Amino acid sequence: MCSPEEEALLRLEEVFSAALARINSVVLQPLLKAEPSDPRGRECQRLLQQLQRSSQQLWEVTEKSLHSLRERLRHPDTIGLESVLLLRDADHVLQVHMEYIESYTSCVVVQAFQMAAKLRSEYWRSQRKALRQLLSQLLSGVSSEGLGGSALVRALCQPLTHHVQQYAHLLQSLRSTVGDHHPARELVVRSATLFENLQPFLRQALDQAVDTQTLWYTLSSRLRDALYAPARRLLQDSKDIPVTVTPLRAERVLLFDDVLVLLQGHNVHTFDLKLVWVDPEQDGCAFHLLTPEEEFFFSSKNPQDQAVWRWKVTQAVCQALRGKKDFPVLGEAPEPSETPACRSLAYTFLAEGRLCRATYEGEWCRGRPHGKGTLKWPDGRNHVGSFCQGLEHGFGIRLVPQASEDKFDCYKCHWREGSMCGYGICEHSTDEVYKGYFQEGLRHGFGVLESTPQVPQPRKYTGHWERGQRSGYGIQEDSDRGERYIGMWQADQRHGPGVVVTQAGVCYQGNFQADKMVGPGILLSEDDSLYEGTFTRDLTLMGKGKVTFPNGFTLEGSFGSGAGRGLHTQGMLDTAAPPPDPSSTCKRQLGLGAFPVESRWRGVYAPFRDFVRAGCPGDLQEALLGFHVQSSRELRKSQEYLCGERTPLDDSAGRMEDILQEVLQHREPEALQQHLRKALSSSLHPLGMLLRTLMLTFQATYTGIGANKHLQGLAQEEVKQHARELWAAYRGLLQVALQRKGQAPEEEEGTETRDLQMHGLMLPLILPSFYSELFTLYLLLHEREDRLYSQGITNLSLFPDTKLLEFLDVQKHLWPLKDLTLTTNQRHSLVKNKCFLSATECLQKIITTVDPREKLEVLERTYGEIEATVSRVLGQEHKLPMDDLLPLLIYVVSRARIQHLGAEIHLIRDMMDPIHTGGLYDFLLTALESCYEHLQKDDMHRLPSRWGSREAW
Repeated sequence: MCSPEEEALLRLEEVFSAALARINSVVLQPLLKAEPSDPRGRECQRLLQQLQRSSQQLWEVTEKSLHSLRERLRHPDTIGLESVLLLRDADHVLQVHMEYIESYTSCVVVQAFQMAAKLRSEYWRSQRKALRQLLSQLLSGVSSEGLGGSALVRALCQPLTHHVQQYAHLLQSLRSTVGDHHPARELVVRSATLFENLQPFLRQALDQAVDTQTLWYTLSSRLRDALYAPARRLLQDSKDIPVTVTPLRAERVLLFDDVLVLLQGHNVHTFDLKLVWVDPEQDGCAFHLLTPEEEFFFSSKNPQDQAVWRWKVTQAVCQALRGKKDFPVLGEAPEPSETPACRSLAYTFLAEGRLCRATYEGEWCRGRPHGKGTLKWPDGRNHVGSFCQGLEHGFGIRLVPQASEDKFDCYKCHWREGSMCGYGICEHSTDEVYKGYFQEGLRHGFGVLESTPQVPQPRKYTGHWERGQRSGYGIQEDSDRGERYIGMWQADQRHGPGVVVTQAGVCYQGNFQADKMVGPGILLSEDDSLYEGTFTRDLTLMGKGKVTFPNGFTLEGSFGSGAGRGLHTQGMLDTAAPPPDPSSTCKRQLGLGAFPVESRWRGVYAPFRDFVRAGCPGDLQEALLGFHVQSSRELRKSQEYLCGERTPLDDSAGRMEDILQEVLQHREPEALQQHLRKALSSSLHPLGMLLRTLMLTFQATYTGIGANKHLQGLAQEEVKQHARELWAAYRGLLQVALQRKGQAPEEEEGTETRDLQMHGLMLPLILPSFYSELFTLYLLLHEREDRLYSQGITNLSLFPDTKLLEFLDVQKHLWPLKDLTLTTNQRHSLVKNKCFLSATECLQKIITTVDPREKLEVLERTYGEIEATVSRVLGQEHKLPMDDLLPLLIYVVSRARIQHLGAEIHLIRDMMDPIHTGGLYDFLLTALESCYEHLQKDDMHRLPSRWGSREAW
């Protein structure tokens, strides 16, 4: 059975549908026949057309509702109540009504009906009888003279008002008749609520339209032209409810549904409501409004008036942000929620300052850019990135146009409070690229400035900066001159102790001032000639000095040069001095003592120390330690920041927590070694980031031109210092991890303990990262010794094993021949390939590892293989005394034919753990050194003349 309310709804829909159809044919269509010529008339015509379309949509949805009700009444047993359109699709029906209300009230605001009625078209005059009849049905007391615009306003409003009232009444009645368990109960309740709320909304919309229409005709033409918009509605006028605005002291305040207007003399201050924030912290005397460029307070003598203004402003801002009007009406609904603190909008700044005429599009919070956004200036500057309280803060990319066409400086950097701060990459229009750290917008800390190879004079600087200038320790490479400067800088010039290395192998060391060498210095040539004295500013020998030649001769006197005359000297040549020790001559090292190793790369260590000191916050990890990670990725593309697609260093805070947790879980020696190896190999771990930056500085110093034997001492010091700093960095992470877990920090390590951990644990782990460049320096430094050694083992390789063992005075009872039962000829053939073969093969493995300890372990195993072979020959355990071991070890070394053994030995000696000093490893290494020196002696080079040809054997 269908309820009486459903039948009443059916009749209501029939009446309303018929009324809409007649209004469309008798009123709207005739009005649209007019052809206005003035701009305002054309605007009214456009609004009437929109009203006609909204009316048609309302009629169509009414017809659909009518159809669903008829079907329900015809088949009440098979078609449920939930099939009625008014219940099933209440939101859509409501939206169509609201669109019609919006169109109708826009026509009211601009007096479109009155203006259209004045246009006496023939068609309009022909419809006067039908119009009078329609109005008499819809309105009471309409005479023949009352067919003007005001009558049309009432006629188009009254059917809708009555219809909405009846909707609300019938749906309320239907709700009371439907049981709690009825399947359509929720639909009925929702529909009744919606249309019950539509009544006050309709009244409010009509009141606002009338108030707005009245306002336009009370304002001066200048103000009306500045504020007029057909869709704009007046919500509140300070003439009706007084309010005081400070500090602007506005004479009148107008609140529209899209803007807040403050009138002050001839000035009109307009504020987009989407960019107005109502401060939730309310003062009893006033409430605070925030906008992108202004802040002011609203106050009133009457607290109730102030509450009305606050409520209406808050509601207007919320509805402007949602883009649609909602139902709440003052006094009939609960107070709206606070205005959203965070929004995404665009705004162009007008006030003077750094943002004048710049347009910001992105996220806001409480009147300030906050979050991700884009900032564009009229001069072409463009910043994309993160903002905080109105300032660039976090990662951002900025393009700065240059005078030359289509040229930009591109800054991809971390920002803090509006200035570049932290790590960044800057690609300049001059074909230079800077990768390094900033502070307050200037290069500061460690950084690399490199020009592209295509520029006429390519250069590269790797080092420290201060306030935008090269200052402190740094490396400059001038490819055009074929020089590399290693030393101190001040105010963008070489200043202080420095070393110049040239492509020709000549090295200079001295003090620099204002980019030139001053005072005494030294010069080392590739053949190890040494000059000690004074130079000109362009590094030419000048003045008093002394030259020491590789053969020991010295030349002391005055040096000079003239145009076209080359170098000339006047002094004393001393040829009586004995030749210097070749090993001491080749080991002259530059820079030692001039640049304390702990202060060379402070700009690399300092960001990590700051990071640890701050407690390892995840949001600082990228800005302070992102050097290598971001260099390899070349940072992120700007659109990733705009679209919110940035994929970190993702979730830096969470990952930092995992890193610190791992530090606590791997503190036992074996687990610690594996943990450190994993951390140092990861480009996302702070220790791995730090190591990669140190590798970059090492390569910048000691590759190419810097691969000079006189820099080996500097390089060796740096590798050890890096190991110390990385161990200290690990300890810093451990202390932070303990602190976060509320555990007591570990006691500070003593110097001895720290050095043991550095040599025993950290140095072997990081040495592979520097080994290639470091070993090259050892090769160059010991090239002469290795050449003599190679000549010695080449001569020894000409002879069979038995004769070599005999020559080396190896006692015959130690020769491994007695287990062979072959003929003499066969024996000699096999012995050449078999004698002490296991020891020889073992020693050859010394070049397969870079870890000094592992190299020493290879040497220990080699010694064990020699003793094992001797014990097998003797048939009993036998410990070799030094007199027996040394010749056997010389034999094994000569047969192993290890290239660059001198470089290997010296690297092991320099990098070995001090804990082994005086122990077995030290003894074995000393024995190997003795073998190496023995193989360099002249008697090894004269073997062919001493022993005759190989055929003689």
